Amino acid sequence: MNIAVVTGASGFVGSHLVDHLLEKKYEVRCIVRRSSDLRWLKGKNVKIFDCGLFDVDGMTTAFKDANYIFHVAGVVKSKKPEGYFKGNVDTTDALLKAALNSASTIKKIVIVSSLTAVGPSLDGAPVTEETECKPITTYGRSKLAQEKLAAAYMNKLPITILRLHAVYGERDTEIFKVFQTYKMGLMTLVGFDEKRLNLVHVADTVDGIYAAAVSDKTSGQTYFIASEIAYTWPQVGDAFAKAFGRKAINVRFPHFLVYVVATFAEFFSMFSSKPATFNLEKAKDFVQKDWICDVSKAKRDFNFRQTVGLIDGIKRTHDWYRKMKWL
Repeated sequence: MNIAVVTGASGFVGSHLVDHLLEKKYEVRCIVRRSSDLRWLKGKNVKIFDCGLFDVDGMTTAFKDANYIFHVAGVVKSKKPEGYFKGNVDTTDALLKAALNSASTIKKIVIVSSLTAVGPSLDGAPVTEETECKPITTYGRSKLAQEKLAAAYMNKLPITILRLHAVYGERDTEIFKVFQTYKMGLMTLVGFDEKRLNLVHVADTVDGIYAAAVSDKTSGQTYFIASEIAYTWPQVGDAFAKAFGRKAINVRFPHFLVYVVATFAEFFSMFSSKPATFNLEKAKDFVQKDWICDVSKAKRDFNFRQTVGLIDGIKRTHDWYRKMKWL
């Protein structure tokens, strides 16, 4: 039986990946923090290691005889810039140092990165793995630094980097806010231009992560895992209308107002121990015209495919939120 270790296993994408690996009959080990909410792992045949991602000795124990390591965990919001680098770069360095102790059994280490490491499309064409990286936020810069660190270990370990973007689906708490707003009869849109993005269901995401791991073509390579189709926000709104069975009122926020809201959110977060979910850097992301990428390389090397269309995926997600009484 193959042994797989998943960091971020208690989170949205990580917990779905755990389910996928269990279906494939893997022994699954989960690296979590002692403070992690384990609700998506309860009752499942997994081994929990609550050493976190800075304990090299603890991770060395978790990696003993492991065949696959999936590094999904990361920091997506922080009150200070150094928090992103500590949570995305320093943790990856500790993980790879620990992995060196099990190098003889490891078949693949998958590092989950982000389209933000490259930045948005500046010319309307989908970015590719050959596009020069120009991240526009601290988070994006930390993910690029993570990629560069991982590349430095590629001569010692079989590493594959996967850049994800705009993953949605069951268990997600971020896009859930859009569902909540839509339930109130509102569909919020940013700006007055036609923005596009790749929006991919979590089922396709974990299929892609797994396929990249078991492929013999992916060591030392970087790939995008995203929808094959770039969607406009009106298309997203139509999918929501079908899921809810009714249309909502479109409310467009001009770019300057997005920044105003972000400024206030960031100000009030100064009085909280937690970072703001929405801040000026998120605002910078939101006002970009095209967050789009090309998945041709993933299709070619490990047969990645988008199998869940937007309408079906939004409906599945909506129905799950209803079933869980979130909506």
